[in-house]
Amino acid sequence: MSKEPWFGTAAEALPDDAEDSVLIGRIWDPSVDGPSPVTVRDGEVIDVSRQFPTVRDICELPEPAKTVAGLDGPRLGGLSDLLANTASADRDRTRPWLLAPVDLQALKAAGVTFPVSMIERVIEERARGDLTLAADIRGRMLADIGADLPSLVPGSAEAERLKTALIAEGVWSQYLEVGIGPDAEIFTKGQVLSAVGTAVPVGVLAASTWNNPEPEVALVAQSSGRIVGATLGNDVNLRDVEGRSALLLPLAKDNNASCALGPFIRLFDERFPLSRVRDLEVVLQVHGVDEFHLEATSQMARISRDPAALVRQLIGPHHQYPDGAVLMLGTMFAPTQDRDRPGEGFTHKVDDVVRISCPALGTLVNRVRHAEQCEPWRFGVRDLMGNLAKRGLL
Repeated sequence: MSKEPWFGTAAEALPDDAEDSVLIGRIWDPSVDGPSPVTVRDGEVIDVSRQFPTVRDICELPEPAKTVAGLDGPRLGGLSDLLANTASADRDRTRPWLLAPVDLQALKAAGVTFPVSMIERVIEERARGDLTLAADIRGRMLADIGADLPSLVPGSAEAERLKTALIAEGVWSQYLEVGIGPDAEIFTKGQVLSAVGTAVPVGVLAASTWNNPEPEVALVAQSSGRIVGATLGNDVNLRDVEGRSALLLPLAKDNNASCALGPFIRLFDERFPLSRVRDLEVVLQVHGVDEFHLEATSQMARISRDPAALVRQLIGPHHQYPDGAVLMLGTMFAPTQDRDRPGEGFTHKVDDVVRISCPALGTLVNRVRHAEQCEPWRFGVRDLMGNLAKRGLL
């Protein structure tokens, strides 16, 4: 029996109920030297760029799922072939390959939306980026904060009382403020068009010695703030960098190939409404060449802030996004499993394979590389506009 490829199979990339899913994504089409929106139907990838030149255009429709379900266009081949070509070290650049499924949308992420991740952020801060101190701080923090934290509603009177008590005890933190206070932490994860998709490397800085994946559900919102779909994301994080100072968050979060999304956006319809997102489970698996294996589950039901409420904090009268936005909702993954030495917890190694899966959204698979060695991001907004104009799509 042949071994399954590291990037998985086409069946894994798709939702379990793919036949009842309305999916959109993007591919690089060498025949036009540029990206095209696609949909997937019966395992085939269909180019819909003639009707809608960008994914942003699709997401801005009054009824995106209904419209896409009725679209047709040129067949680009089976998803299996595109997936294999995407992942190949010797990619055939005369044939299409997969890209991240968003284009002009702003790339945003919410942090500290699960109590367990909030505790880990406080640990990073107190350890000042030194992973050898984490285990001791973790034990003391849990004793200080107490066991009722998961049931606490951010911004509530109970949360305010806990804040007052923690300040009196001298254990308050900026991460506790965004974890249980009224305002969420929402930051820019990457620049427009900089996200990578499935079956390609994700990047961590070579200088980082303490880092981890962050498996998340990401919501896609149109410019009005209406949420139209969901996908999977990896909000790659450098714990040692952010731990030294929260002001280094851009360096910890926004690096070459550090934002992975995909494989596809599942558009909301009667079979998959927004309410389903609140009950999703996201499974993370990390496989290392050193035979290390890690598996963890994030349950969206345990998020401390409702997904729709997070989008309202992102888009509204206070801030507009004319091309919409994708918002990663945060993770409850707490990477505390020791990898090399007791008490030092988890950090990535080059060639780790990271699988983020959810039955309703498919599987996002990436291999870890140093960001400096990942394929450079060179195709920006000016390039996209020029390419679409040349193709007569603008």
